[in-house]
Order: sequence, then C-alpha cells, then structure tokens
Amino acid sequence: MKILVVIPPDQFRDEELAEPLAAFQNAGISFEVASTRRGTCKGMLGTQAMANFSLEEVEPGEYAGIVIVGGSGSPAHLWDNEILINLVKYFHKNRKLVAAICLSPVVLAQAGILKERTATCYMSPASKREIIKGGAHISEKDVVVDDSIITANGPAAAKEFAGAIIHHLKG
Repeated sequence: MKILVVIPPDQFRDEELAEPLAAFQNAGISFEVASTRRGTCKGMLGTQAMANFSLEEVEPGEYAGIVIVGGSGSPAHLWDNEILINLVKYFHKNRKLVAAICLSPVVLAQAGILKERTATCYMSPASKREIIKGGAHISEKDVVVDDSIITANGPAAAKEFAGAIIHHLKG
C-alpha cells in the first residue's frame, strides 16, 4: 500500500509532514512526496524535504490515497492549483482516501468534495470563507473523519491526523 503526500514547495508546516511520515513508516505504509515542482522543499521551521515528483508527474492510480500537508505556503502554492484539485477529485471519485491538514483542506473545498460534509482546518478568515463556500459543515474538533475524507486543524493535531489515516487505510 502506497500513499501520495503533497507539500507546498516552500513554507510547509514541518510537523505536519514529519509526524505522519514517521507514523506511516512505523505502520508499514509506503509513501511518495510530491509538490508543485520536483526537488528540495523548505518548511516553515527550516526542515528540508525532497519532492520526488511534480504534481504533473503523479500517476494517481498507483496510490491508495492522497495526504495534503499545510502551512503558510498552502494558500500561495496549493490553493487554486488545478492539477492538485483534479487529483483530489480523482481520489474521491475512486473512493480512495483524501486527507488534508491545516490550511490545505481548502483544496478539498475547491475540488467540491466537502459539500454537505463535516470538516475542520486552521481557521484563518480566508480558509474559513473557502471551506464555507465549498459547502462544508465546520467542526471545532482537531481531526474530523467523514467517510474517506480526513481533515485536521494544524500542527498540534499531526499525530492524531496520522493515526486517523492509518486506521482508515488498515481498518
């Protein structure tokens, strides 16, 4: 089983990448990291991560799900990204896991998959507006599981977010 982890190329939230990746490794779930471009990506706290693929190069059929990391780079690089929005639609249509944390659940709203669903995110004025515009019911919980969609509100929830993803994938 392999999942796709998407990060902004700049200003991703370090813990939202590091904690889930460590948990996936411990659970025996393989992953590949992609971004809007290949190469080294930089976290808000200085972590460097390698994106092995650009979003254009992703073959979505190879993955059991998609996990989108947040951070302040999410609005600049991931929101309104047509390729990423289409990937989210593909995963959802094919009943695969779709997960996003922090500011990145906005991408799920933009893909139209949060309509009449319950979701959470890091509540900035812009993210809250986008989530509501996408038709979601906003929850104050740290992590929300709604069928095959998992959302989380930020770095403090990264461990619980990873656990929910593993539970969904492994039953």
